[in-house]
Amino acid sequence: MPERAVILVNGVVEQPEQIARRLAGWGDALVVAADRGSHHAGALGLRPDAIVGDLDSIGSAERAAFERDGVVFETAPAEKDETDLELALLYALRQGARRMVCIGALGGRLDMAIANVFLLTLPALAVARVELWEGEQTAWLIRPPGETITGNPGDTLSLIPLGGPARGVTTEALKYPLRGETLSPGPARGVSNVLLDGDARVKLSEGCLLAVHTPGRA
Repeated sequence: MPERAVILVNGVVEQPEQIARRLAGWGDALVVAADRGSHHAGALGLRPDAIVGDLDSIGSAERAAFERDGVVFETAPAEKDETDLELALLYALRQGARRMVCIGALGGRLDMAIANVFLLTLPALAVARVELWEGEQTAWLIRPPGETITGNPGDTLSLIPLGGPARGVTTEALKYPLRGETLSPGPARGVSNVLLDGDARVKLSEGCLLAVHTPGRA
């Protein structure tokens, strides 16, 4: 079973060449397209293994071509509670993927971008590492007890609480340290911190933090 998955989402991909470079070494990954996210595959040098969603954006001729290539289709009703990205993430999870990157999840519609960020908090995804890639930026969820973030001195790291307060937040090797503090939704206190070393440590005792890493000063 694949341990990694690339999820293609029907948002704007501003820098496909940059994303393609970042995907070097991901040749063994499962590629899952959330409906029209399949249209990004060619520009990224990928071929979908599966296309998931209500498939309202894929024409019959296009579907026939994918089927000839052996692409698996998992079709959902047009009227459903989940977004196509949610279904794609859950599909990849069922296939065994425990590290996933989502491409095209943030560009385009603001409402969908916000919803896609909050999908990271799905309880079912707690067993996986799910990242949203936007150019060179990476966003993911940090849960208790925390983790080490690897980058370069001078990189920007923002820590944003999702779904409620994040408590007991303590940081190491960041320019603006936090020492057992609470970050609450609303105030932007955790935004635009700076790595002082190649590795920074973020710990928390309760809640979750959206981490956004940007190489260099944002």
